[in-house]
Amino acid sequence: MDKKKNEDFEPISEEELIELVLEEQKKALEKAREERLSGVKEPKKRPKRIRLFAWMMAAMLAFSTFAVIFEIYSIPAIEFLKASSQLSSQENIQQYKQAVVEIKTNDGKGTGFSISQDGYIVTNHHVIEDALTLTVIFPDAESLFKGKVVETYPEIDLAIVKIDAEHLPYLPLAESYTPTENEEIYFIGNPLYFTGIANKGNVIDYTLLEDWDEEVLMIKAPVYRGNSGSPVINKNGSVIGVVFATLEHETHGRVGLFVPVDLLQEKLKK
Repeated sequence: MDKKKNEDFEPISEEELIELVLEEQKKALEKAREERLSGVKEPKKRPKRIRLFAWMMAAMLAFSTFAVIFEIYSIPAIEFLKASSQLSSQENIQQYKQAVVEIKTNDGKGTGFSISQDGYIVTNHHVIEDALTLTVIFPDAESLFKGKVVETYPEIDLAIVKIDAEHLPYLPLAESYTPTENEEIYFIGNPLYFTGIANKGNVIDYTLLEDWDEEVLMIKAPVYRGNSGSPVINKNGSVIGVVFATLEHETHGRVGLFVPVDLLQEKLKK
């Protein structure tokens, strides 16, 4: 595979949804307006001052409501929810999801995954960086633990969190990974306002980011804010990498990025 260097590396964000959200919001507001006007008699006019106040209140409510609704129910969000629903009917995906956790901090949330029965969790360094509180939540919603950061590898944006628990579900780490072009992979995480979302994508190629010494891998996949720390899983059920960001690539467009499992294994064996 060709090796490339890209200087437009970005952290995972929701920017990729904003244009579609605004466009869908505009369409919905226009549709709602047409429906209100269709076949409805013009109401008795209220005093101008009251009408102005009512319109201001309505606009404020509409903005806050539509901002959330259309971020959640925009076209891309609906598509990845549909894909997740289909994938989640598979027995192997159901099993993988049991080991994928939500990591909540005072600043927000991210994803992590269990790599052992005795409470070791892998996530991104930027998910736990400067966190004052750290809570690890397993999918059953009853298994909620206080987490402690025990190792950090900021140079590859990874970290290890420890919780006090035993007999946990976990995902096996591949010893190494040699990518195959267009290889199909799964990844599971907590994007946007959702948890436990399974999705799939295809491996593209290696890339070398600015200020990084190690190459990472690109995937064509619906990666969003909250997917940070998601395990990338191959067809054999082994973790081959960890999602950490997105990138606007000059050839492939918007892509997800993941740290290859080889780099994590090197750290764990030291």
